[in-house]
Amino acid sequence: MKKQFRIKKTEEIELVLKERKVVGGKHFVIYKKENHENTHFRYALSVPKKFGDAVLRNKMKRRIRAIVRSYNLINEIDFFVIAKASSNTLSFKEIKEELDYLFKKAQLLEEKND
Repeated sequence: MKKQFRIKKTEEIELVLKERKVVGGKHFVIYKKENHENTHFRYALSVPKKFGDAVLRNKMKRRIRAIVRSYNLINEIDFFVIAKASSNTLSFKEIKEELDYLFKKAQLLEEKND
C-alpha cells in the first residue's frame, strides 16, 4: 500500500480513537472515523507486544495489509485495526473471515452495483 493510505501520526490515531465508533470481535477491534478531507481511505494497524516477538507481529501486520488491499473500501474514512494477543494462533483464512465480518459490520465496504 502506498504511504498516502497510512495513518502514522499519533495525533491522527488518537482522533480516530476519540470518535468511538468501534466494532469488535474475538480477535480484532476496528475503530472508524469519517474524514471528508481525503479522497481515499486511510488506516493504521496495531499489534501489541503481548502478541509475540517482532517476527510474529510483523507477519500479522503483513497479513492484515494484504486483506485490506483486497477490499473495495469506501472513500473518506479513517480506520484503526487492533489485533488482540489471542489472534496469534489464527491462520490466514481465519483472519480474513473475521475481518470480513468486522468490515461489513462497520460498514466500511463499498456496495457492489451490478
